[in-house]
Amino acid sequence: MKVETTEIPGLLIITPDVFGDARGFFMETWNRRRYQEAGLPDVDFVQDNISLSRRGTLRGLHFQNPRAQGKLVSVLQGEVFDVALDLRRSSPTFGRWHGVRLDAESKTQFYIPPGFAHGFAVLSETALFHYKCTDYYSPQDELAVRWDDPSIGIRWPVENPILSRRDAQAPLLKDVPLERLFE
Repeated sequence: MKVETTEIPGLLIITPDVFGDARGFFMETWNRRRYQEAGLPDVDFVQDNISLSRRGTLRGLHFQNPRAQGKLVSVLQGEVFDVALDLRRSSPTFGRWHGVRLDAESKTQFYIPPGFAHGFAVLSETALFHYKCTDYYSPQDELAVRWDDPSIGIRWPVENPILSRRDAQAPLLKDVPLERLFE
């Protein structure tokens, strides 16, 4: 397994070991001991989610606070452009984002610790997206930041994305109450 750090502390790009032959392949998508040894923090995943989306769909940028979720995300089918936005007010990288292409062929994973907003745009015909989460979904704690906030400047590789009403109406980062962001 290969683990890469990013310019934003805490974000990790993971390339798992894949064992393939003429029959197909085998890989571990999570092994607490092996991932800790590779540099991931000791996390306790409590919920797995899968979403299916069509080309041009953009989901995000979502976060929960105070019930913050860390996420280990991957694509089971298709390809996405995945983004994490640092919302830790005391972080020197507050308001900065990191994007990575995730696809079923490479099997790359992206670890996003608590304190970040998360979103992705679908680049393939469809994408089957998998999330492992460190806390349970809590609708009353969920917030969003507008996907096209000019102060953040995410360079999404889609034009005129398909958005939910909530994502289309999400506030700019400057309009999210400070107490709803992370310490």
